[in-house]
Formats: sequence, structure tokens, C-alpha cells
Amino acid sequence: MENANANVTDNNMDFDASQLASVKEIFKSYNKLTELCFMDCATDFTMGDLKSEEVRCAENCTSKFLKASERMTQRFQEYQLIMNEHVITAQQNANV
Repeated sequence: MENANANVTDNNMDFDASQLASVKEIFKSYNKLTELCFMDCATDFTMGDLKSEEVRCAENCTSKFLKASERMTQRFQEYQLIMNEHVITAQQNANV
């Protein structure tokens, strides 16, 4: 029974290791978003609650950050497709 548990643990560790880079990247983006929007939007530290202007600013900041991140991801994917096409074309020309 111990061997079966060891295999499950090993498989979970392999899965975790393969996903670690993605999780780290997500947390880096989240931390950057939090830092940027906090620095831009949090202005009054005398109250426990956010002012309506701060809430609006944080919502706009978050929206812009996410849209920019999405756009950069799209551009990167487009670039990758173009580069892959060039590699395939070069390989085909080399084989001719």
C-alpha cells in the first residue's frame, strides 16, 4: 500500500513541478497589478473604507491592466505563429 501512495505523491509532484512556472507567472502579474493600482489609487489612509473615487480608480486600473495583458498575450501568440511558419518554411526549403 505504501508504494501506491508513493506513486500518487510522485505523480502529483510531477504535475506540480510542470505547472510551477505558470503559477509563478500568474502571481507575479497579480502582485504587479496590486502594486500599480494601489500606488495609483489609494490616496486616503485616514478611513478604513475606500472612497468612491478610489474604488472607481482601482476598477479602471484593473480593467486597463487586464486588457493590456490580454493584448500583449495575443501579440506574442501572433508573433510565435509567424516565427513557427518561418521555421517550417526554412526546413522545407532545406529538404528540397
